[in-house]
Amino acid sequence: MSQTRELLDTLAVSFRPQVGSEQLASVIDAMAACEEAATACAAAMVAEDDVRALQDAIIRDLNCADVVAAARRVVSRGGDATLLGSLLETCVMACEHSAELCGRHAHHHDHCRICSQATLQCAEACRAVLRGLHG
Repeated sequence: MSQTRELLDTLAVSFRPQVGSEQLASVIDAMAACEEAATACAAAMVAEDDVRALQDAIIRDLNCADVVAAARRVVSRGGDATLLGSLLETCVMACEHSAELCGRHAHHHDHCRICSQATLQCAEACRAVLRGLHG
């Protein structure tokens, strides 16, 4: 059992019977990994020689990290399934936008490859919770 799951099991976090603590823990862990990867990737791109060409990707990574961080905090608290659904949909969009540009640079920047993978995994974890919320 993950530490996140163990913590969720001690709280009264509930969105619907279809979204259990295991699924919530998975999305929280995916969000934490995504936030870290997107932030680190943006920082690494700033140091690249072709930083001007990476400008849009940097902004998308920073936006993704911020959206994911906010959504992760709401998921951790539980409660409002409507708000969570909206945040998760926004999270999916931010992750896909980040993955799109980082994916274009993944062949010559390892940080972009790692970021693209983490953002796509986060988007899929968010979609799984959304499916549970919408029954």
